[in-house]
Amino acid sequence: MSDASTRPVLQRREVVTAFLRAGGKILLVQRSAKTRTYQRRWAGISGYLEDPTPLQQALREIREETGLDETTVHLARAGKPLEIPAPELATCWIVHPFVFDIDAPDRIRLDWENTALRWVLPDQLPTYSTVPGLAQALAACLEGAEGHS
Repeated sequence: MSDASTRPVLQRREVVTAFLRAGGKILLVQRSAKTRTYQRRWAGISGYLEDPTPLQQALREIREETGLDETTVHLARAGKPLEIPAPELATCWIVHPFVFDIDAPDRIRLDWENTALRWVLPDQLPTYSTVPGLAQALAACLEGAEGHS
């Protein structure tokens, strides 16, 4: 039997990850123990793709998880979707990443999905215990961008 036939089949699940940016820093949120996956890990604002487009889903997740509406967030960059295998969950995440600049970081109000927030410089991301592929998702948005730090 070949190696390929012994590997588990990974279910493809599409998700969005929205990075909120203010003053050159990126918002990280710590997932609560009530979330289905990656409890207590640091992440961007994220959710399963349910709305018709990834951008619409990202805006919905931002509204639900932070209380910020479309008038206070501004799409800065959309990265190409990337595949993040998670064999421990028999899943391959298809991540649609976005960066949004926000006007009022002090107006963020977390919902039940997240218990804490931190504003970090992008190069500090590796020092946090994050959901898989978070640094790659941010890089997918910022590649070739000028003035993103």
